[in-house]
Amino acid sequence: MSVSVDPCASPPSGTLSCYVTTAAAVAAAITFSASGAAPAPLYHEYQEHFDLTAFMITIIFAAYVLCLLLALLTVGSLSDYIGRRPAILAALTLNILAMILFMAAGSAAALIVARAMQGFATGLAITTLAATILDTDKERAPVLNSFTAFAGLSAGTLGAGALVTFAPAPEQLVFVVLLALSVVEAAILWFMPETATRKPGALASLWPRVHVPRVARATFVAVTPVNIASWSLGGFYFSLMPSVVRAATGTTIPIVGGLVVATLTVTGAVAVVALRKLAPEKMFIFGIVTLALGVLITLAGVQYQNVGVMLFGTVVGGTGFGTVFSGTLRSVLPYAQPGERAGDAKSALQSGQTGHRSPLRGVVLEATFKPAARRGRFR
Repeated sequence: MSVSVDPCASPPSGTLSCYVTTAAAVAAAITFSASGAAPAPLYHEYQEHFDLTAFMITIIFAAYVLCLLLALLTVGSLSDYIGRRPAILAALTLNILAMILFMAAGSAAALIVARAMQGFATGLAITTLAATILDTDKERAPVLNSFTAFAGLSAGTLGAGALVTFAPAPEQLVFVVLLALSVVEAAILWFMPETATRKPGALASLWPRVHVPRVARATFVAVTPVNIASWSLGGFYFSLMPSVVRAATGTTIPIVGGLVVATLTVTGAVAVVALRKLAPEKMFIFGIVTLALGVLITLAGVQYQNVGVMLFGTVVGGTGFGTVFSGTLRSVLPYAQPGERAGDAKSALQSGQTGHRSPLRGVVLEATFKPAARRGRFR
């Protein structure tokens, strides 16, 4: 049985303190989430420059999600065996390479490759960083890990939307900023103390499997369907909502779509913090109700092509999104044993990321929103 190093007890000389390690891991997790969300406001630019269809935009988005899921299934628990530090540094290196590919992209194929590499890097990073935060701050880890996801998604959509709207060469500048953040975080985390003891079995861990602490298995099985549903809603917003908003409002200002998408994640982040003291069971009940209600209101807004209703549904749905995700992590992570924390985080995260996969979303957009936009029926 593996044992975890306690970095807070006596950190080795020349390494970061427990507090700084936690803060740096939180910052890196936010950066990875922001990197994943940043291309959303750029999709319209890509459509114009590369003459892409909505279906191809969905393929580009799907490349990210599929590779993220592949990473969760294979290398998601690798840091339990090789250590947190090398896994984090490998993920940051891959993310830096992905940013360079985005900056140099000149075709749909290049965007797919960049998105795929970014997705794999994120899949490796989010489980490792979640486990690191759990190693260094077990009490607050479930809330911090929930918050980082939504804070990063919000920062990515708003930041990229602002740069696309107001800054020159946004297709490069967005990724220059993210690349610089990744480099700085890699330099800082180079000095982090190792928080997990290496153990044999790294190659065997690459075989896909789901591990959940025994005491949390019944709850995990019960909440997985709604967790998948919540991330399906998130996937729809990040892949297609900017185009929906553009069709609905007629505006070509990229930050408008980013603001609507960010409304979902900002509301989720607020719900995570505001309801952090609520028991996970009550969080699930509240989250299921608000998520279902939010989806219904959003669908009504789409059906009747009313932007105000869509925005209100986004706020309600975002509350459910954040509550369900936070409740899922709070039901699993506190029971994770030291040598299995990345594996348990992987299981909690991959159920939600499965919901991100909807290859037909592009077809739905083509069939539903483009004809409506041409007829001018949105109001």
